[in-house]
Amino acid sequence: MQLRSLGQTGLRVSRLGLGTMTWGRDTDEHEARDQLIAFAEAGGTLVDTAASYGDGAAEELIGSLIGDVVARDEVVLATKAGLVRRGDSRRIDTSRGHLLPALDRSLKRLGVDHVDLWQVHVWSDRTPLEETLQALDLAVTSGRASYVGISNYTGWQTAHAATWQSAVPGRVRLASTQVQYNLLNRGVEHEVLPAAAALGLGVLAWSPLAGGVLTGKYRGGTPADSRAADPWFASRVENYLDSFGRGVVEAVARAADGLGWTPLEVSLAWLRDRPGVTAPILGARTAAQLRAALAVEELTLPPEIVLALDDVSEE
Repeated sequence: MQLRSLGQTGLRVSRLGLGTMTWGRDTDEHEARDQLIAFAEAGGTLVDTAASYGDGAAEELIGSLIGDVVARDEVVLATKAGLVRRGDSRRIDTSRGHLLPALDRSLKRLGVDHVDLWQVHVWSDRTPLEETLQALDLAVTSGRASYVGISNYTGWQTAHAATWQSAVPGRVRLASTQVQYNLLNRGVEHEVLPAAAALGLGVLAWSPLAGGVLTGKYRGGTPADSRAADPWFASRVENYLDSFGRGVVEAVARAADGLGWTPLEVSLAWLRDRPGVTAPILGARTAAQLRAALAVEELTLPPEIVLALDDVSEE
């Protein structure tokens, strides 16, 4: 798999990443092992997780597989802190007092002495930005993280954080931002992507298939084993099943038919090669689904198809 630089850093990552949001919750240890094997065999390196995924269970699963399925130096480990989940409850804490101990717990669960990329999971108005960013500085200077980034920041928040880090002497520059981005949700193109480009941040895109909607699986209804049938994911998927979403999905399906591809491949190829995108983060339920997504590595959309999809998906 081709590698790309993460922003203006020396960190090189695979241009498709492996997401682990459901690991330890819906994805058990056997399925997780199969997914990581498939990802590594395809040349993938970027494994993205978070302290909140499965309340730490995802990190524990990854930790149990490193050194067994893959060597530590064969993966780029990325995790996040700042979002705390307990069952159905959700709490945001981006204070230095929470973030640094959370990183230590992540390292323990992962079984490593450092992560390659540590990200603030969400923005918080309750904590001064300088305090949050200071935690990122300390993570790097203490050797617990090699690079740092942000996640789910708006355009002005991205610019504010990145400018502060690059302008103040002694600060550690941000490497990346992680945002939701796909053919059905292109809002980040207005402010976030221009800010990232201007300030040298790599972009990691989560939900690249809009919860599976862009695979075309919901064109004839809701499959019983799909994410839309899962109460935890249902609202995310339903947001895309409006007239606009159906129109985009039909356009993707027509492009796929014409190319002899799958809708999944069309949607992923479009996103992977968008200006500024370093890597989409793939979250699959099964290893078979992941292998199908990884097959896009060999494909490149014709320019005329890209333009047609740009036009039909423009909001």
